[in-house]
Amino acid sequence: MSKPVDVGSVKVGQYIIVDNEPCRVVEYEKSKPGKHGAAKARIVAIGLFSEQKKNVISPVDAKIDVPIIEKRSGQIISVIGETVQIMDLETYETFETPLPKESELRSKLNTGVEVEYWRMAGGVKIVRTK
Repeated sequence: MSKPVDVGSVKVGQYIIVDNEPCRVVEYEKSKPGKHGAAKARIVAIGLFSEQKKNVISPVDAKIDVPIIEKRSGQIISVIGETVQIMDLETYETFETPLPKESELRSKLNTGVEVEYWRMAGGVKIVRTK
């Protein structure tokens, strides 16, 4: 799920969708309108799931999708290899998600630990422990 916003209103630190993946904006530059066209924006973003750098160059008055982030709490049931099994604390549904790449967060994930996870654009990302 996402909603469209103007490219000119995007800020650093905000999340956008690039190539069907939610990304966090790390750089934003806007050029002035010239003789032959409208102002352009150059956005550099890093994918939340793939950790790849992505570039977007677009007119400022064009639309770009912003993901709707659902922030939820869960409890870790088990950690098996590179997969974490989580139970949602409100709905009690269980699901599996890949282990996060950040080593600091990865070391804290054990059975019984409560975590905050974000559900967006069809994917789940563990953000922090509680």
